[in-house]
Amino acid sequence: MTANPSAFQPFTLGPITLRNRFIKSGANEGMCLEGRPTAALVNHHRELAAGGVGMTTVAYMAVSSVGRTLPNQTWMRREILPDLRALTDAVHGEGAAISAQITHGGSFVTGMHVRGRLISASSGLNPAGLMKANFLQRKMNESDMDRVTDEFVEAAKLAREAGFDAVEIHMGHGYLLNQFISPMSNRRSDEYGGSAENRARFPARVLAAVRDAVGDDIAVLAKINVADGPSRGATVEDGIVTAKVLQEAGAHMLVLSGGRNVESTWFMFGSNMNREEIIKVMKLIGDRLGAFMMKVAAASERKIEFREMYFRDYSQKIRAAVDLPLAYLGGVKSLDNVETAMADGFDAVVLARALLRDPDLVTQFRNGTMRQSRCDNCNACVAYIYHPDGTRCIHRGANDPQANRVFASDWQSVGR
Repeated sequence: MTANPSAFQPFTLGPITLRNRFIKSGANEGMCLEGRPTAALVNHHRELAAGGVGMTTVAYMAVSSVGRTLPNQTWMRREILPDLRALTDAVHGEGAAISAQITHGGSFVTGMHVRGRLISASSGLNPAGLMKANFLQRKMNESDMDRVTDEFVEAAKLAREAGFDAVEIHMGHGYLLNQFISPMSNRRSDEYGGSAENRARFPARVLAAVRDAVGDDIAVLAKINVADGPSRGATVEDGIVTAKVLQEAGAHMLVLSGGRNVESTWFMFGSNMNREEIIKVMKLIGDRLGAFMMKVAAASERKIEFREMYFRDYSQKIRAAVDLPLAYLGGVKSLDNVETAMADGFDAVVLARALLRDPDLVTQFRNGTMRQSRCDNCNACVAYIYHPDGTRCIHRGANDPQANRVFASDWQSVGR
């Protein structure tokens, strides 16, 4: 790798090469029907690919039906292969690569009821599931770990068959693998609990198994937290340990994020959630309890002012500690930010909100027609993962509602 490469230069990532170093972050799209990708999801990622990203990431593809956190998420099984292929073909047709973010929610299931106790690192009350009567969680045993590891492997193999160029194993934000990494969830006293090394042991086991199964054919990434945010959560020192363990397990690259979906969204987004917009969407879909809970949360949430590159200090510490490729994420809004990340030694930059506002932002950066995203970090886009038409920037036109009611593989037959 050349010193301080341009983000517009190609990037070799494990067995694949990206046309540039811009990656669309995995961010729940709400564009799924009966656990299958819709035409809206195809259109969404095609637009991002046409806009110039090197790789786009399809968010939250659960490795099993009980691994979903919301009903409008894809779960990986052979019956949806034609839909997955429609998605990868569309992105490849625009010259970009495509990554499948594979994960399992564990006990973090906020949008649907699951029968029985949900699995997690530890047993006990499950605060994240209270609104959907998922009251209890149980501590995973070795049999559970073997089963879940196999589910990740099978999901990765299906992604490879469907034409994905990479898989991103989500180990952050409070989902199952993060429930092992974070001391906020992991109260175990066996070899999977206690020290930061022990807490990363099961996630590393999953990654190593996936790498063994598909790593010569597609890139294997992991998304981790640089820190959880709250004082009782994982620190950047824990993040360094996690990064080292995953480097040893064979990750081709780590995507550095932060925060947890329940306890610290303010840390994850570098600013407050748009509770008003979420309440509006919740009322639209008839979720009065959800709207009420959002009002309660808004009343007690600390006020955070957005600043660009808000994870930089944390991420630089991890960059100094490991040798594998790292992708910077968190508050990149301008070409100056991108150049700073490259100068800091990061191998790629990952964006979400800025690309929802301007899907062609990379092309605009490259052509010199724009140096700063028009995203105002209002975070209203987050509310639309619950909307029947799927996520969008509120400053752009509404999504085509029909497209989110047609399976991806059927879209050609109804016209587009």
